Amino acid sequence: MRVRRKHKKKQKVKNTSVNQIPGQVTYVGNKVTETPSVEIINFDREKVHRQDSKSVSDAFHYKGQDSITWININGLNHTKEIEELGKHYKLHPLIIEDIVNTQQRPKFDDYDDYIFVVVKMLYNDNQNEFVNEHLSIVAGDGFVLTFQEADGDVFDGVRERINNTKGRMRTSGSDYLMYALIDAVVDNYFIIIESLSDKIEMIEDLLFTQAVEDEDMTQEIQDLKREVLRIRKAIYPLREVINRLENSEHHLIDEKTHSYLRDLQDHITQISENIEIYREMIWGLMDMYMTTISNKMNEVMKVLTIMASIFIPLTFMAGIYGMNFEYIPELQLQYGYFYLWGAMLIVFFLMIWYFRRKKWL
Repeated sequence: MRVRRKHKKKQKVKNTSVNQIPGQVTYVGNKVTETPSVEIINFDREKVHRQDSKSVSDAFHYKGQDSITWININGLNHTKEIEELGKHYKLHPLIIEDIVNTQQRPKFDDYDDYIFVVVKMLYNDNQNEFVNEHLSIVAGDGFVLTFQEADGDVFDGVRERINNTKGRMRTSGSDYLMYALIDAVVDNYFIIIESLSDKIEMIEDLLFTQAVEDEDMTQEIQDLKREVLRIRKAIYPLREVINRLENSEHHLIDEKTHSYLRDLQDHITQISENIEIYREMIWGLMDMYMTTISNKMNEVMKVLTIMASIFIPLTFMAGIYGMNFEYIPELQLQYGYFYLWGAMLIVFFLMIWYFRRKKWL
């Protein structure tokens, strides 16, 4: 027996940045944290230093050192701390505005001293619920800043590579770290796509193996359709972002990093193609469901029609001898009742034989 899922209504994000001055920092989103969580990782070829803090100012003394500093902030509702970090690294006010606006679509902007990228981080949480999180990345000379809505991300693999003394991460610049973070996000898209494929296969199997009268089936298909549209909305603009990033001639991006960005472009193209395939499959699921319902209804009507066809001549015979005439010769026969039963049984079996011959039964 299949367990019914509780369908949660998605809370809409109220856009409070309408009619405000460009560059004014106003958080647009639903996720709220009590205190900001600041993760600071400073590394070079020889050493790695990691620090968890509640204040962004703890990372300021790393600026100007001959090392790479990754500052990861969780909690976009803490706009003062984000503005403080932006002032320290001289970020443009429009960048700060886009960082705290979770409705901002994926984008790429290059400035003289840094690169700004917005992507959507998709993953399944501990309850296997789909999460679409706004992620902003700023890469400059010797630093990378990442801004997330809340705790939880897909960067554990990047952290392990930083801790590993061997590998390209410890010997490359901030441009490679930026690539590694975007690559981790894109790699997790494959997991989301695989999970989506499993859901589609499960519904296809249910359509043929379970009773299609399940009232939740339509809702599940609609939820799956909405989930695909959310994924498509997050992934499709990223193709343009990575393409612009690959073709960028910014001085921060090393020539070797361009090779990795081209590989990343291939990955996002493959994911986009899979999304289109699954989108068409989901649109076909509803047609398949309605066709199955129609076939079931046709089977029911077929049985009812056959039963009615069998009993029509029997009812006709019973109706003749049930009429209130004073004289019906057959009623005077000693075994007339049994003759009628015999005639009705003969008609019944003849009808059954005929329907089986026509392969209607």
